[in-house]
Amino acid sequence: MGYNHSKMSNKLSQTASPYLLQHANNPVDWYPWGPEALQRARQEEKPIFLSIGYAACHWCHVMAHESFEDPDTAALMNENFVNIKVDREERPDLDSIYMQATVAMTGQGGWPMSVFLTPGLHPFFAGTYFPPQPRHGLPSFRQVLTSLAEAWQHQRDEIQNIGLKLTEHLQQQSGAASQGQPFLAEMLPPAARALVDSYDWAHGGWGMAPKFPQPMALEFLLQAQPAGTTLKAITHALDAMSRGGLYDVIGGGFSRYSTDNHWLAPHFEKMLYDNAQLALVYLHAWQVTGKIRYRQIVEETLAFVTREMTHPEGGFFSSIDADSEGQEGKYYTWSQGELRELLKEDHQLFEKAYGISAHGNWEGKIILQRALDDVSLAAQFSLSPEIVSKKLAERRKGLFTAREKRPRPGTDEKILTSWNALMLRTFAEAARCLDNIPGKPEENPYLSIAIRNARFLLSELKPKGNLCRSWSNGRLTREVFLEDYAALVLALLELYQTDFEPLWFNAARQLAVEMIERFRDPAAGFFDAPGDSEPLLVRPKDLQDNATPSGNALACEALFKLAALSGDSEYDSLAAEALAQVSQSAPRYPVAFSRWLSAAHFGLGTIQQVAILGKLEDPSTKELIKAVRASYRPNLVLAVAEYPPPENAPALLSRRKMINGRPTAFVCEGFNCRLPVTTPAELMEQLTK
Repeated sequence: MGYNHSKMSNKLSQTASPYLLQHANNPVDWYPWGPEALQRARQEEKPIFLSIGYAACHWCHVMAHESFEDPDTAALMNENFVNIKVDREERPDLDSIYMQATVAMTGQGGWPMSVFLTPGLHPFFAGTYFPPQPRHGLPSFRQVLTSLAEAWQHQRDEIQNIGLKLTEHLQQQSGAASQGQPFLAEMLPPAARALVDSYDWAHGGWGMAPKFPQPMALEFLLQAQPAGTTLKAITHALDAMSRGGLYDVIGGGFSRYSTDNHWLAPHFEKMLYDNAQLALVYLHAWQVTGKIRYRQIVEETLAFVTREMTHPEGGFFSSIDADSEGQEGKYYTWSQGELRELLKEDHQLFEKAYGISAHGNWEGKIILQRALDDVSLAAQFSLSPEIVSKKLAERRKGLFTAREKRPRPGTDEKILTSWNALMLRTFAEAARCLDNIPGKPEENPYLSIAIRNARFLLSELKPKGNLCRSWSNGRLTREVFLEDYAALVLALLELYQTDFEPLWFNAARQLAVEMIERFRDPAAGFFDAPGDSEPLLVRPKDLQDNATPSGNALACEALFKLAALSGDSEYDSLAAEALAQVSQSAPRYPVAFSRWLSAAHFGLGTIQQVAILGKLEDPSTKELIKAVRASYRPNLVLAVAEYPPPENAPALLSRRKMINGRPTAFVCEGFNCRLPVTTPAELMEQLTK
């Protein structure tokens, strides 16, 4: 995304965030969050207007155009408030604190988040989007500004009291779930049943519109019991979400959510974290079911990320906007006339396949969503299903070429550690699942991309050994959060289990040590922000999974896996302590704590620890590795090295010897190890017992 720095008029021009730079030309005297703005508010005894959003947020753009670009509204803001703009993706700590305040005051939250604070940072009034004129029961933004400015002048003591009481409430809520009862393995089956019992069989997924994909819930169900009704729910959801609409059938990749119950009309922004988590679920579902369509979705989604969301040096961009040319979804929608011109003699087949009509299916436009399968179309058009599939694929390629000529939506090119780590894990697993015989990176494109990303994160986002959260055009933010550490530890462990390079394992272990030192809560689990971060109203500790996993859930899973590879029982103990925080809430509210449930399923289940000694280039070693990867095994860790293993290899490989100089596999479960074996058949037998 390009910006004209020469015309920038406020303090946001000095920031790196693409979202903040979008507002650098506003007539509002915006500040980024920092000492300068906070000190000015205290010195001038002015309230703070805190606006929190993100680059791909449609209503953030609307409010910016209607209010922040309006000179009269800006004058009102500048006269009465110190105005601070925050990118929620860079500062999840601020977003978490003030979102809790917004929900406490209004009963709901969202973005743009509009919060008014005292100079002491205590929130006293909040909302989300405010229109330029009163409508739908909402006051205009200028009415809000005027009334709050007057209240600050004449009712300041009352406002200060409101802010202090709300802050006290937030502090009481922060970390409220301290050490609880232990999380027990028998809590998992009822949680899985509760997910299936609340499943929306009419439309797919959970809950009513707006419909959000729930990749973490699907992931847990795949791990817990991929059979019977549970498997039907999983495949029903995956099929519903991938027909088109939420899923981009032309270019690959998923949008943030569906505005309707039928997964047709998405909120068109594409987020890195959604595509990372959904591609991983479809990958695992392909392993379980063998459905070629699921593999195709993985390949198309990763191709989209590679093509449109990857920095030349290997980092992954954060998001792609919903809007282009000032209209939401314009890049992705069609008219019947336009389609007929492009599809030519195949337009009837394509129209039947996607249910296309002259009046469209969304605001007079056409969102492509599959209506008939290949077999039904083959019967109608007297073709074989193979020919139907080939023709539709060719026509989709043609539409993709045509769409590429349109003005593109904007891309938020900042690179976030935690979101990159989620996608790094997906590429690492795809590298070994879609081509499960170890080879050189140049022979496996997914592995090559994963390695480049890992190197980027460990160099550009860890300068001088200090992990950071955000990188944009070479500029770093100094903040870092629990989710950045935990997600990267997990991703590096998965990358190690793909190419068995000890560098990744040791980087993960070192990051875990730092994570424990900087984030551990002595009561249980971890805080979201490090102990040496700037003092805020509260030190946030958000246990619930949201669009991205809870940092605590990621840390719990990472420590369980690190313990399984390293043999260090301290990691197990810390993970169990963290898990106890949600022993009451996770089984009761499984949609909101699904990543925790996955962590519990791994840590409390029977973990298979597999060590293989042998040279990676030896065909016999490759066959043993291939046997391990032949099935979906979510509760397995794998370490491989030639004999003798290097000192920096996982401890799982130590004190083992090859049989007669042949590549040898060792399978352990719990504290019991089976006899070493040298053939894939023997290894498969041990793994499936």
